Amino acid sequence: MHEDEFWELIDGARTAAEGDPDEQAELLVERLTELDPETVTDFARHFEARYRRAYRWDLWGAAWVLLDGASDDVFDAFRCWLIGQGRRVFEGALHRDPDALAELLGDFDPEVDGDAEELGFAADEAYEELLGTEVPELGLPDPPREPEGTPLNFEDDRVLAERFPQLWARFRS
Repeated sequence: MHEDEFWELIDGARTAAEGDPDEQAELLVERLTELDPETVTDFARHFEARYRRAYRWDLWGAAWVLLDGASDDVFDAFRCWLIGQGRRVFEGALHRDPDALAELLGDFDPEVDGDAEELGFAADEAYEELLGTEVPELGLPDPPREPEGTPLNFEDDRVLAERFPQLWARFRS
């Protein structure tokens, strides 16, 4: 599976689900079960690689601002949600700066948005439906033990407001 195909599946499911993360995950499972197991494994590899790339302190700080707090588990679900927002939002947050999410995101409701843990299991569920077994080893390097970058004091509003001025102005002021 080429990277463009990965993003087309993500975008197509999000559009059909009208942005609902749970519905997006269900649609993604349906679409993946129409593919062969090798392609589902490729999708899983693409998803996991992006999920690991998003394990960064600065992105965790942005999630903290958007969600008014983000534990380890919440940040994990946020990274799945961020991938689910598509290539433009995901790559914009990672390549520009997570503060760019203030411009990249449309409406954001912390009660609904920012949590798409089920997206992270879509390939696993599809593979299980297809073959009745788990996705094989993806051949990726071990995940990092700590987020990339410099840790931030998430409990200090001043630090967060200085580091993420656009997000802070839009979502916290």
